[in-house]
Amino acid sequence: MSADRRKPVLVIGLGRFGSAVAHSLMRMGHEVLGVDANPRLVEMMAAELTQTVEADTTDIDALRALGAGEFTSSVVGIGTDIEASVLTVLGLSDLKVPSIWAKATNDNHGRILQRTGAHHIVFPEARMGERVAHLLNGRLIDFIKFDDRFAIAKLAAPGPIVGVTLALSDVRRKYGITVIGIKRLDEDFVYATPDTWVLPDDIMIVSGTIEQIERFAAIRAKG
Repeated sequence: MSADRRKPVLVIGLGRFGSAVAHSLMRMGHEVLGVDANPRLVEMMAAELTQTVEADTTDIDALRALGAGEFTSSVVGIGTDIEASVLTVLGLSDLKVPSIWAKATNDNHGRILQRTGAHHIVFPEARMGERVAHLLNGRLIDFIKFDDRFAIAKLAAPGPIVGVTLALSDVRRKYGITVIGIKRLDEDFVYATPDTWVLPDDIMIVSGTIEQIERFAAIRAKG
């Protein structure tokens, strides 16, 4: 999410997703106004955010009273109440908030939010589900997917390429992936070059399509 020059950010919905976003923004130096209709959540977050307010954000007058139209970025983290999520996004759109991020629980919810005025749709459950599935197979240590099926992954160096340079193993031509860098135990991360040697126990950071990364990680079984 782009929130330039640490400008204040409006976060609506202080459940697991919204509170995680709010905490991260605070760590990055942003002021955060956290809003929720649940007084218990508002009270819980009061000491952790710049300001917290209990409000019904489905009411555009309540959004105006919060000064929502003065924010350049807002996050709608309401997930369980789809109607409240949609009406909140509609209100923010009517107030011409330039950057509206909204959590969606499924594709239909996401399409409605987009048509209602959200600029960015986030599917945290779906993304996390796919990430867990990739990590469960034991081949990847970490995995981040982007919208166009491009991904970045961290994995142990596959056996067949250990003991040679990246140029000699020719992984880019054979598997289509790009090796971004190598991390060795007790050493700093180094960016990869064709002359980089791959040693036992090296951790690799690679990029490519999901299919390419999966195919590359699978050669471990042949090593």
